[in-house]
Amino acid sequence: MAAALPGRVGANRKGAMRVLSLIAQQGGDLGGGRIDNFIVSPSVHRLNGGLVVAALVLAAGWLTWLAIRRRPYDRTAQVLVALSQVFLMIQALLGVKLLDQGMGVVQLYIHYVGGMLPLGFFLVVGWVRFVDPVRRARVLAVLVDLGLACAVMAYVIGQAYVNR
Repeated sequence: MAAALPGRVGANRKGAMRVLSLIAQQGGDLGGGRIDNFIVSPSVHRLNGGLVVAALVLAAGWLTWLAIRRRPYDRTAQVLVALSQVFLMIQALLGVKLLDQGMGVVQLYIHYVGGMLPLGFFLVVGWVRFVDPVRRARVLAVLVDLGLACAVMAYVIGQAYVNR
């Protein structure tokens, strides 16, 4: 039975997912809560990871353009940053759920750090009060560009450990 658990070296992940799905369907009280009965496929995490990278590319591109042109932080930037934050939060929650299911334990820890750093950068900017919207756009452009680099790194490392 230990060889069938996901995340173990040499484990058959597809077979393990079937076993977990069967357990979840048969045992209504599995884990004592509804979230424990819900099985997330790693492909959902992979798809949302692509959305994270795409949203950060758009936000970084727009904010970098604003910074270069010395334009103020605008509504478009606000929407792109918010969209990036939402996808990042969903990605983090999906990652936690996959870890709860026993998947991802062989990932390099830098995958997790790189995935969470962009949220930390957004948090830092939220703590700072900017009087000048041009300066806010410039600071946010630098941090979003760094966050994009971290997210791409996390995505590439994550892809290296995914069984297709």
